[in-house]
Amino acid sequence: MLESLDLPLGVVLGTFGVERHRITWHGQAAHAGSTPMDQRRDALAGAAKMALEIREIARRTGSGAVCTSGNVVCRPGIVTSVVETAEQLLDQRDLNAHRLAAMLAEAQGASERFADEERIEVSWEKIWSIEPILFDETLVGFGEEAIRAAAGSTHRLPSGPLHDAAEVSRAGVPTVMLFVQSLRGLSHTKLEDTKKEHLELSVAALDRLATRTVDWVAGGGGRAS
Repeated sequence: MLESLDLPLGVVLGTFGVERHRITWHGQAAHAGSTPMDQRRDALAGAAKMALEIREIARRTGSGAVCTSGNVVCRPGIVTSVVETAEQLLDQRDLNAHRLAAMLAEAQGASERFADEERIEVSWEKIWSIEPILFDETLVGFGEEAIRAAAGSTHRLPSGPLHDAAEVSRAGVPTVMLFVQSLRGLSHTKLEDTKKEHLELSVAALDRLATRTVDWVAGGGGRAS
């Protein structure tokens, strides 16, 4: 996001809430050569439709919402058989709890529709979830001030990935994060890299933020991370 805006630094509003589920599609194994197309109960067809639909769900939701189908495991998993079962992993994230719940409900409704269309069955299993975590508004403001002083302009953005800072915030400690631009938009990978001049700006901004926060705490503003 920062690269697309041509900005070196941004202040983080908080971490996305996450809903993770395993969706299992149940069809009927049948010979790939002898089974007519209109007679098939192909479990993979449901998973394929869902993989495309969640992209539209995220697009309609907007505000940075994301949905990802990270894996599909098919059985019997051989070239000569229609897929009997397809286990699909779904990850949905948003900074707003109500939007996140709405995205989940949309996906569940779509799965029932696709199951009817393909004459298959579908079941859902929750893997894990966490609520959106918003960072301290005062510290977010301090972060903006620090970035403007160091780099001239800033941008407020959510964190899609989770961070230790989220747990610090959930423990009741006022928390904030700064982000520095990653080249080609790649993060959480060995290919991640950042320009030296942007790293220097990030150090300067973090120093200003830390100094401002220490003064705030010394003045009775509260505990901070």
